[in-house]
Amino acid sequence: MVIRPPLPPFTRSSAIEKVRLAEDAWNSREPEKVALAYTEDSRWRNRSEFLSGREEIISFLHRKWKQELDYRLIKELWSFDGNRIAVRFAYEWHDNAENWMRSYGNENWEFSEDGLMRLRYASINDLPISSSERLFHWPLGKRPDNHPGLSDLGL
Repeated sequence: MVIRPPLPPFTRSSAIEKVRLAEDAWNSREPEKVALAYTEDSRWRNRSEFLSGREEIISFLHRKWKQELDYRLIKELWSFDGNRIAVRFAYEWHDNAENWMRSYGNENWEFSEDGLMRLRYASINDLPISSSERLFHWPLGKRPDNHPGLSDLGL
């Protein structure tokens, strides 16, 4: 059995830690690594796609990061209770034609007792931005600890 701390029930501190760990994993843009945070039978709604299981999650993430280039994400805790966490997030990316977007959204997460996410419901909207409007400029990968979060950036 795989254990993925922090474990539910969440405290404010452990929920914030869980959110940052998820952000760091997604910023790695490594689908196989990201998928390890989800149960084998995890279910997702991501925009208009419905996924079930790690293999579908991995395929989805490979497709996503082939289209969403130079992806940089910030997540922020919105609320938590027991084994559930709600987050808000924003990420910046561009397509092959160098058209930049900022995608905003909310996610509702539910975890199993071993700390793996079994449910993920994401609602996401895209906003075209110019290159000069970008706010996420760190090198690809983990957001630096001293980089402002969403609230600090006024998002």
